[in-house]
Amino acid sequence: MKIDFEPTGKRSRTEGKTSLLICARQAGIGIGSVCGGKGTCGHCKIRVSQGVCTEPTSLEKRIFTPAQIAAGWRMACETVPLSDCSVYIPPESMTTAQRIQTEGVSTAIEINPAVIAREIKLSPPTLQDLQGDADRVMAALSTQSGVKARAVDYAALRQASNNLRQWEWKCQAVIRGNEIINVNPAASPLLGLAVDIGTTKIAGYLIDLKTGQTLTARGVMNPQIRYGEDIVTRMEHAVTTPEGAAQLQSEVIDGINGLIADLCGDKYHSEQIAAAVMVANTAVHHLTLGLPVNQLMRAPFIPAVAQQISIKARDIGVKIGHGSYIDFLPNVAGYVGADHVSFLLTIIGEGQPNVTSLAVDIGTNTEISLVRNGEIYSVSCASGPAFEGGHLSCGMRAADGAIERLKIIGDKVSFQTIGGAPPVGICGSATIDAMAEFRAAGIIDKSGRITVREPLSTDEGVPKCILSVDARPPVTITQKDIRELQLAKASIRAGIEVLIQSSGAAPGEIKQVILAGAFGNYISVSSAIAVGLLPDLPPESYKLVGNAAGAG
Repeated sequence: MKIDFEPTGKRSRTEGKTSLLICARQAGIGIGSVCGGKGTCGHCKIRVSQGVCTEPTSLEKRIFTPAQIAAGWRMACETVPLSDCSVYIPPESMTTAQRIQTEGVSTAIEINPAVIAREIKLSPPTLQDLQGDADRVMAALSTQSGVKARAVDYAALRQASNNLRQWEWKCQAVIRGNEIINVNPAASPLLGLAVDIGTTKIAGYLIDLKTGQTLTARGVMNPQIRYGEDIVTRMEHAVTTPEGAAQLQSEVIDGINGLIADLCGDKYHSEQIAAAVMVANTAVHHLTLGLPVNQLMRAPFIPAVAQQISIKARDIGVKIGHGSYIDFLPNVAGYVGADHVSFLLTIIGEGQPNVTSLAVDIGTNTEISLVRNGEIYSVSCASGPAFEGGHLSCGMRAADGAIERLKIIGDKVSFQTIGGAPPVGICGSATIDAMAEFRAAGIIDKSGRITVREPLSTDEGVPKCILSVDARPPVTITQKDIRELQLAKASIRAGIEVLIQSSGAAPGEIKQVILAGAFGNYISVSSAIAVGLLPDLPPESYKLVGNAAGAG
């Protein structure tokens, strides 16, 4: 039986009556279990999203409500799988946190937000002055700040009357266009929110809109991942399951709201966020907004909308200022989304001018643009989750214990793990190193076939290149793993070749490659060139920009 653990992307196999806690440990996944698996601490909560398991025990029935049990919530130490299963491990149950890329290039811009804030002092109403509270705010705003407002947001209006009296008629009016969207206490900070909703991860930034300073930056896993690592699987769930689209939207909105709370911490309040900008690939964009995705799954893959969308945050359940808007940047096409637009906003002008350049954002869905002679050509590549550890026998995402760098020195494999922890698996950056090192050492041939007997294991007749025997089970790369990596690599390199042909660029014309995303930031460029993933250019031709979509 196969057990898939999300959001780690790791997989375990079991034949007998083994609890999900033990299965997770065998896969090198840390699930909290202070009591040692005796069922007394309640720290090993998981949710079984697919598959059949043993019935809930009396202990689980005391911990979970009937609704929670019906939704799949279980204790890993008490649950034994009876079939192939997919298991979601919530962050609070994991003992190691995944590394999530939030850093990006820093770009100097003029501060010119879509919202402004003005401090005003109102005259209290009297029997001779019966002006309504909203009219009083708009009048004071006009006379004291010269700002003309014609309306007050309904949700802000519901709070204003009581609040104005508590604040002794001193307040801060937040205005967008000719609408007062929030009425806050005097001297409140004016905050902005930027969110990059990735297929796998969500990166968020809290911004001081008066100075442009990034106050905090955080990242979380996209909770939608339990419905599928790739976008097509999630869209299929949205289309084929009656409640599927609503589930996917609810998951990502809950993830965003949790991220907002984390960004604000104890110092700020989410109600002080006056404006938000969000980006995502086209499919995640549609699923977040509750837009139909049927047409994205069939040629010619047309988005429901490509232009920028501005909506009230409350319309989709995002918890920020009462009347605050979210601006979703425009999409380009069915599989080239607003996140790539944001990436391009960041890097255009950052690189060498008048130089033919590639902009590559590697992920489950890799988007690539070629910038040449003032024009931009874009393509999307279904590269799959292999570079994030998915579908690999010992693959995992970037968490403590993941092998992230690898080199063969003599006849020994040397490696570095994230956090310096004991090895439990291998993440994307090290898989590229492994392919390059295996090829250079003659362990695999030009076609990717394993050709030598050492260092190999042939358990169950499957050739495996052993990376670490210290881990239990050992960390290995199988022949099937190599084929998965070749598919992902070929998808991306084919996309690059298509762009070169479509743009009419001459061979060797590309002089600069800009890499974005967590994988792009940690990749060894020399290894990527050695395996044919990226063009063979001098090291100085490559520029790593981190989460450029978030910066954009």
